[in-house]
Amino acid sequence: MKKGFTLIEILVYIGILTIIISAVFSFLIWAINSNTKAMVMREVSDNARQSMEFFSREIKEAKSIYTPTSFFDSHPGQLSLEKIENLSEGEKISFVDFYLCDNRICFKKESQDPIVLTSDNLEVTDLIFTQVITDQIPSIQIELKIDYKNPENRPEYRASINLKSAVSLRSY
Repeated sequence: MKKGFTLIEILVYIGILTIIISAVFSFLIWAINSNTKAMVMREVSDNARQSMEFFSREIKEAKSIYTPTSFFDSHPGQLSLEKIENLSEGEKISFVDFYLCDNRICFKKESQDPIVLTSDNLEVTDLIFTQVITDQIPSIQIELKIDYKNPENRPEYRASINLKSAVSLRSY
C-alpha cells in the first residue's frame, strides 16, 4: 500500500485554504476601509467644530460687526469684525476677517498674513454669515458645510458635515 495524498485530497485542501485566505483578506480590507472612513469623518468633524468655536470666540470678543452698505448681500462668505486690543499704551481698534480662500477658511488680522483654519484635505463648500438682530443685540448666524476631498470618489473618503449656529456679541 502506498502512503500519500491523492489528487482529490490536494485539490480539497487547496480549495479550503483558498476560502480561508480569502475570508481573512476580505476582513483585513474591510478593517482598513473602516479605519480610513472613521479617520476621514473625524477630520471633517474636528475641523468644522474647531472652526465654529474659533468663529464664536472671535465674534463674542468683538466690539462690533464691520458691515459696509449691503455687505452681507454681496459677500455672504466673509465676516469682518471690529475689535479693541488692550495694549500697554492703551486701547487700539483693529479689524479681523473670516473668508474663503481656495475652498478653505482663512482668518486675517489687520496688517498680518492670513491664517488657514482648515486642513488641506478638506473643501469648504458653504460658508455663509448672516447678520441677525435680536432685542437690539447684534448676532451672526453661521452656516458651514465642509466636505472631504475625494477626487477618485471612493466610498471610504466620502464625508461631509453641515453646521449652523448663531453667536451674539458680548459687548452689548
